[in-house]
This record gives sequence, C-alpha cells and structure tokens, in this order.
Amino acid sequence: MSSRAGGGPTAMAATFAVGPTVTRADIPALCAGLAELLRGRAGGVVVCEVAGVTRPDVATVEALARLRLTARRHGWRLAVGGAGPDLVRLIRLLGLTDLLPEAGGQAEQREQAIGVEEVVDGRDAPR
Repeated sequence: MSSRAGGGPTAMAATFAVGPTVTRADIPALCAGLAELLRGRAGGVVVCEVAGVTRPDVATVEALARLRLTARRHGWRLAVGGAGPDLVRLIRLLGLTDLLPEAGGQAEQREQAIGVEEVVDGRDAPR
C-alpha cells in the first residue's frame, strides 16, 4: 500500500495505491491509510490506483467499496484507476459500476445480454 497527494494540504486531487493482493484482513489498514491521507484536506477526487493488483477477487472489490465509504466520510469522491479487465468484469458482475467509477473513464454503451432477444408483439401498434 502506498499513497501520495498532489499539491499542498488543500489539494483537490489525491492518489492512493492498492496492491498487489488484497485480503479482507487488509481492509481496515487500507481504510485507515486513506483516512490519514485525506484528513484535513479539502474535498475532491481520490483515485484509487489498482494497476498493481495481480489477482482481483471479491475481497479486492470489497476493499474498494469500503475505501469509497472512507473517502465519502472525509468529503471526497473515489474513482478507480488502472483497473485491469478482470477487475472491471468483477466490479460489473457485483453491480458496483456506478459506485466504483473508473478514473477518466467514459460512459459505456449498454451491452445486450448474450442469448436474450427483444420480442415484439405483433398486436402492438407502431408508435
């Protein structure tokens, strides 16, 4: 775990690194580290850098969710930076995409579920 903040004590952006592995036992220390970084600073966006995470799992996503809560308690928003495809898929699978946005990410188009087709009832009048 490492962290850094840009600028002086009232910086509007900060970075907090997580990795390479995260266990549930690590979560309290991660949250305490983030709280220490943000304490006394003006609110802004903290980017939780996860590029170093080698094997993301549910504990990783749980840690990110708890870090988000910690950031909010200190008046900050949390964005996830450097997430690999496995972590992004896991965040989506757990339904936390809106709560754990990617830093610098763009809104994605909704993908149609595989094997699901829209059925049109012929009795419905066209609009």
